Amino acid sequence: METISENRCFGGVQGVYRHPSKATGCDMTFGLFLPAEAAQHPVPLLWYLSGLTCTHENAMTKAGLQAHAAAHGVAVVFPDTSPRGEGVADDPAYDLGQGAGFYVNATQAPWAAHYRMWEYITHDLPRVLFAYFALEEDRQAITGHSMGGHGALTMAMRLPGRFASVSAFAPIAHPMASDWGRKQLGAYLGPDEATWAAHDATLLMRNGGFEGEVLIDQGTSDQFLDLLRPDALAQAMTATRQPGSFRMQKGYDHSYFFVSTFAGAHVSFHAEALAR
Repeated sequence: METISENRCFGGVQGVYRHPSKATGCDMTFGLFLPAEAAQHPVPLLWYLSGLTCTHENAMTKAGLQAHAAAHGVAVVFPDTSPRGEGVADDPAYDLGQGAGFYVNATQAPWAAHYRMWEYITHDLPRVLFAYFALEEDRQAITGHSMGGHGALTMAMRLPGRFASVSAFAPIAHPMASDWGRKQLGAYLGPDEATWAAHDATLLMRNGGFEGEVLIDQGTSDQFLDLLRPDALAQAMTATRQPGSFRMQKGYDHSYFFVSTFAGAHVSFHAEALAR
């Protein structure tokens, strides 16, 4: 593993690291904030999954999570959103290919060779994190924005026992009923829609939901509301009596200004769950 940079940050360290990934077949880069407590003992870990077009860097520099995480003694990892590099398939569109991995394991050409982001986030990167850093493997939580909110919700519901809590900022909530989903799931997983259902948060919520609490924040002025389908997820949470909160935030859009406004509330939500 290569250290790209390490900077003092709110008493802790914000690092950026690169490592070869068996899952994606290429080098992957991630950011990791470690609070001051990590110098003395292992600390809980919050995963932050980013959205379309993002790298590890967007949330790391724009979401303002480090100050809140430092106050609670929690680490935050910022993975990349897709494989990258020479020989990795791409597409001219912003919502497919590099920067748009959708947190699935692709089965279709030309994507299958490298686009195994589910495997990377759930198995490959955790092995690196818990081998090299002072982190508590049995105390994890997960959040994400947009496409990353989709990934956070699906991983939390499909991996019972791994995450103490899950939250999302403006998640792609019902991809099987949206152009942000049908296009990508079809390209990566093929035409059989039965294989898509495992990556649809609304369907997973209807079929069991999450064992802990869920927190969703969605802006009422989000320019992508029709693509995100928050109404479907809210209805599924109500129908299954899912513990948690779905909050429509008046006037907020889809930007990192929205994310940073509510980042503190999300970190506090996860810190409380991790403490339990």
